[in-house]
Amino acid sequence: MKRVQDHYGIKAKKMGYPARSIFKLQEIMEKFPLVPKNAKILDVGAAPGSFSMYLLERLKGHGSVVAVDLAKTVEVPKKYTNFTYICGDIYDEQIQSKLLELGPYDVVISDAAPATTGQKELDALKSISLAEAVLFVAEKTLKTNGNFMVKVFQGAGEAEYLNMVRRQFQKVKGFKPQASRKESFETFFIGLGFNKI
Repeated sequence: MKRVQDHYGIKAKKMGYPARSIFKLQEIMEKFPLVPKNAKILDVGAAPGSFSMYLLERLKGHGSVVAVDLAKTVEVPKKYTNFTYICGDIYDEQIQSKLLELGPYDVVISDAAPATTGQKELDALKSISLAEAVLFVAEKTLKTNGNFMVKVFQGAGEAEYLNMVRRQFQKVKGFKPQASRKESFETFFIGLGFNKI
């Protein structure tokens, strides 16, 4: 069943963004010092491209965005020459190696979600597994004092995952943007100041 566009979805389309998720990132960036000037950013689970587009606009030609997703393409205008897209699976070691080669990054972000089943606890566990893969990549590719943002589904494994993030970053916060759908049980963990070993 096709989901009816809400206020955020309609607004995103009017502004030229492929998805409403841009407003979640906007809220997070207004609240947390996530992205420094001239940043090199890795966007995991980037399709359809709203996060990458918003970040590229904020960078104003300085810095760059590397994006990865299973989708064949993302809807990022070709005018952004400081954008690199990789089609591939974040669990794939060859993809991880490629992301490492293109780094290191000042920021790693992810709005990725697994294919859902409708069973809340199972979907939460699948989400945590994906978030663990994103954290693993972040550990390998982030600069010292770099920042991190990841989406998780609230439920099984959430507390344990939060502790994993806390061990890696100087400051960690949980945040659910107003732009998240009311029925959604997603939340975001923001890690500031990566402790590179």
